[in-house]
Formats: sequence, structure tokens, C-alpha cells
Amino acid sequence: MIHFHEVSCRLRDAIIQLEKIEKVRDKDIARSLGLSPQYYAVIKRRGKIPYESIAHFCKKYGLNMNWILLEQKPVHLT
Repeated sequence: MIHFHEVSCRLRDAIIQLEKIEKVRDKDIARSLGLSPQYYAVIKRRGKIPYESIAHFCKKYGLNMNWILLEQKPVHLT
């Protein structure tokens, strides 16, 4: 089962590396996914994973969506 908290932690790690931000907040994750902070708070509370937004995020930065969702290597696509 895919857990929201684990996915958000990997998104946070990716944003730290990509945007060189030391502290990433939920609003930063929401912005990177193209979501409003309010909507992100709702899906976080419900544990719903925004698959489509994550897919666009991964395509934009050349990340492996399987790494974000399932922690499968490699992290970056070549």
C-alpha cells in the first residue's frame, strides 16, 4: 500500500535537492505540485495521493515516478 506520508517525504527530499531549499513546508510541496495549499491540506488529512500532479512534477524534473510512489530505484530518469 502506498502511504501519503512516505510519498510526501520523498517529494520533500526531491524539492530540497531541486530547489536548494533547506526547509520545505507543505505549502512548498503544494506549489511544486501545482496545487493550492488549502487543497493540499485536505488531501493530506484524507491521505489521498495526487497522482496526476505527481506525474506532472516527475515529468518536469525528470524524476522516476516509481521512486516517488514506491521508493524504487533509480531516482532520476536518463
